[in-house]
Amino acid sequence: MEQTVKREYASLNYLLPADSVETERLNLQHHIVTKAFGGQLVLAPITFNSNDRVLESGAGTGIWAQEFSAFHSRNNLRLDIECIDISDKQFPHEYPSNIHFSIRSVIDLPQEWQNSFSYIHQRLLIAAMNDSRWNVAIDQLYEVLKPGAWLELVEVEAKVFDFQVGPNSKRLVSLITSLHASKGIVGDLGLYLPKLLAKKGFKDIHCEGREIPIRESVNNDGLNRSQQWYDLWMGMKTPVLTSGGFGIISSEEEFDELLEGCLKEWNESDKAYTTYYTIVARKPV
Repeated sequence: MEQTVKREYASLNYLLPADSVETERLNLQHHIVTKAFGGQLVLAPITFNSNDRVLESGAGTGIWAQEFSAFHSRNNLRLDIECIDISDKQFPHEYPSNIHFSIRSVIDLPQEWQNSFSYIHQRLLIAAMNDSRWNVAIDQLYEVLKPGAWLELVEVEAKVFDFQVGPNSKRLVSLITSLHASKGIVGDLGLYLPKLLAKKGFKDIHCEGREIPIRESVNNDGLNRSQQWYDLWMGMKTPVLTSGGFGIISSEEEFDELLEGCLKEWNESDKAYTTYYTIVARKPV
């Protein structure tokens, strides 16, 4: 069945759209995740110097890079920031001259970038990655880091779900689990990535988790967490319907009703939450 609002997707390998609706969600998600980690844009123990080269992989809307650049500009540091994504549909139209945006994939970085970055930040690529792609991506990131430099990965827990607070959200988890299995999505990234980083030769690996409540009004800070979560799964409607609904839903209307029911359950519960991880690791000198 044709959907009411046609969403734009950048790749068959990535489950989420690349359009204006997703841009708004990504910016809200940025503020939610950043606040959960104490407002810090970087957790790696690094001191930056002017002209350090920084890579943001999976840059999306560029909101992290722009805030990161502005913070250091206030301290009279000008950093050279390279932002990459598989699509330019969400890149900002205006940004500082020290930030550079380009269409590139983390599994195919330029040879000339080897040993050139002082720090790499990558956030929430889970919906695009299976085990094979993660292995290639970590190899590529290792190669482009300078010896002694830091990598920081931010990801979400997608194996153990802690928002099953009613029949609709339990049904949604069954749907998500089936979708992820069909795409080979790795869900337990808080465990998987530290092990993979160690296997690839990284040192000083550290993982921090934060549980973020989903209920809309839990913090009274204007960040509508339940709406962001609703919009996230709504963005996966096309891949779900294209895959046939996995015997769980059979139409667009049924999918929409399921998510409306989930939103109600989340906003009526103080037990629904999700876990985000920040994983830092250093390339040996």
